[in-house]
Amino acid sequence: MNTRESQLARLAEQEPFDIIIVGGGASGLGIAVDAASRGYKTALFEWYDFAKGTSSKSTKLVHGGVRYLQQGDVKMVKEALRERGLLEQNAKHLFKRQEFIIPNYSWWGGYYYTIGLKLYDLLATKFSLGKSQLISKQKTIKALPTLKRDGLHKGVSYFDGQFDDARLAVNLAQTAAEQGALVMNHMRVVGLLSNEDGSAAGIEVKDMETEQVYTVRSKVVVNAAGIFTDKVLKLKDPNHKKTVVPSQGVHLVLDREFLQSDTALMIPKTSDGRVLFIIPWNGKVLAGTTDTLIKKPKIEPVALESEIEFILETIGAYLTRAPERHEVRSVFVGLRPLAKPKKDETNTKEVSRSHKILSEQGVVSIVGGKWTTYRKMAEDVVDTIIKDYNFKPAVSVTKSLPIKGNISEQKESGLPHLQMYGSLLETYLDFESSKAEYAEKIHPDYPFTQGQVVWSAREEMARTVEDVLARRVRLLFLDARAAVDAAPVVANLLAAELNKDQSWQDQQLKNFNNLAAQYMLD
Repeated sequence: MNTRESQLARLAEQEPFDIIIVGGGASGLGIAVDAASRGYKTALFEWYDFAKGTSSKSTKLVHGGVRYLQQGDVKMVKEALRERGLLEQNAKHLFKRQEFIIPNYSWWGGYYYTIGLKLYDLLATKFSLGKSQLISKQKTIKALPTLKRDGLHKGVSYFDGQFDDARLAVNLAQTAAEQGALVMNHMRVVGLLSNEDGSAAGIEVKDMETEQVYTVRSKVVVNAAGIFTDKVLKLKDPNHKKTVVPSQGVHLVLDREFLQSDTALMIPKTSDGRVLFIIPWNGKVLAGTTDTLIKKPKIEPVALESEIEFILETIGAYLTRAPERHEVRSVFVGLRPLAKPKKDETNTKEVSRSHKILSEQGVVSIVGGKWTTYRKMAEDVVDTIIKDYNFKPAVSVTKSLPIKGNISEQKESGLPHLQMYGSLLETYLDFESSKAEYAEKIHPDYPFTQGQVVWSAREEMARTVEDVLARRVRLLFLDARAAVDAAPVVANLLAAELNKDQSWQDQQLKNFNNLAAQYMLD
């Protein structure tokens, strides 16, 4: 990976780009990979860190959307299932085939969901992950030993994809850089440049570490800022009207004992009409999500008390032991950047999850969508740029482009916390063995090591304690209190690696502790 110093040196040369992308989440990174791999000179700038916002706070599923099938949106389901298959093919090191069971507490429920999921299998065509089937009460209990048995009739088993969202974001950043793109985090876009006719001519971007401002020119600016899409558009037009409706999704992380299974539980209809998942993830259990309209977007939204209670109560209605607040290891919240409908909706289930592309005067904005379809969204954006701005045509190659770390097949290495390195695993292990202290854990209860901290700074563009503990090794999401305990070790290692002083370490710890407090329940 290029060093930050070499990236800044390239920036200082003031080379013009074809495409500048604002935002380093799923959409922006996907566009950077697509554009650069087609041969366009591409730059991407992210205000915070890659996937800092919504893109690191998903339910960790790559899926067609069983709920969208219920709503009759067959086209969206079909597209998402195809994209799920392509992600498994191109990022196998981060993809897992996950079995789900829908428990049936009415005699007809099993048949109803089996028919729907058989259609789901059919729509997946060659990308199917496994056959859906109706299973007996006994098999359901064996697969989900903590499931309530009173009134249980049968279960329906089906398969979907699971992945690590923030790790995929890091690998996409690396892939874009390998394709020639300039990709930088902790760089805030503070202004849009305009030509005499009012069309976009580039950006002004501030280095959040040094506060130096750079002028970067381009033919087109892509606005992939997610929940902050409207903020970017207001840089060009202060009177711009809202295009994004933020919807809040909350997830709770619990210990494995609440599920005691490698099979996930899908609750098909909750009290608010949504589905709720209880999923094994990195040795823990992930439960969510909610869907609450939020008026003002925030980079670190806070879970409402009603959302926390809703998830705990729903879990408690299906499991033999209901979790209590003090047993929640972490709570994380993401805001979905849903495309604003023509009429204001109070029910986010009515707001489309499909993406929209807005193109005007050299600014192309991508709104809505989800992780599963990020690649197709990126392809559509670059195709729009070619058509609207007379770029020399080039065909997208991302359907078959391996993402950094991709492997031919997923094998158990006996080191589950290192599986995410994929094809780089042997290189990483050689690095970790180069110094004895690199093999030491940063927290006694978790497998993450000091070597991973240093590696994330050298190879994965991590710049802060949060970058490491939230998105490179995910400890903040798994156990917020353990992450706070590990933070001093991480700060010390990063300070040595990035040539920072004690005051920087102190500020880093203060910032991280304030953030981690939001991931804990009292």
